Amino acid sequence: MADSYHRSFFLEGSAGRIEALLWTVSEKRPTSAAVVCHPHPLYGGTMHNKVVYQAAKALHEAGMPVLRFNFRGTGLSEGEHENGLGERDDVRTALDYLAHEFPGATLLVAGFSFGAWVGLRVGCEDPRVTRLIGIGIPVAQKDMRFMRNCERPKLFISGSQDEYGPLEKVEEVFAIMQDPKRLRIVAGVDHFFTGKLPKVGEEITTWLKEFPR
Repeated sequence: MADSYHRSFFLEGSAGRIEALLWTVSEKRPTSAAVVCHPHPLYGGTMHNKVVYQAAKALHEAGMPVLRFNFRGTGLSEGEHENGLGERDDVRTALDYLAHEFPGATLLVAGFSFGAWVGLRVGCEDPRVTRLIGIGIPVAQKDMRFMRNCERPKLFISGSQDEYGPLEKVEEVFAIMQDPKRLRIVAGVDHFFTGKLPKVGEEITTWLKEFPR
């Protein structure tokens, strides 16, 4: 990993304290910073999820401070689960923190599953966000058509056997999105990229070289 320190702390969100973990870098004024959003908290999703960790690791190794946090009602975060609506406020709180902590840095939003659905929605609306990464987008359960008018560079990573994101439906949603966009399919894996988890980080690393800011 890049030279860094890890800091555990709480953000002040609209539903109370939000448990957070920051990996920062030695560079005083990094050009970019990222937030990674975790999968569905009612099904065991937290900021320590393995896919979330792989994404955060790749972003950090690219030289970015990376913030992970637990959505409201998850882990030590206060509040209750709100089916994605209140959770958008949690993402905004995370982005506000990064913007304050690293002034001038462009922001990147990444998310896995439920975290992709919530995070990408906020990222598409926030002018401070310049890049988006959706991993295992849950197109079987969630409407992703809000991405239709999003012009920011976008990377999507899905498993070919993803039970929550059938490949044909992922491709259908991807087709209506504006460029620049990229869809990477990891062959033979399920929603959690079982057996090929490092591929998530590899795809992110490759894409970041094309869209470094």
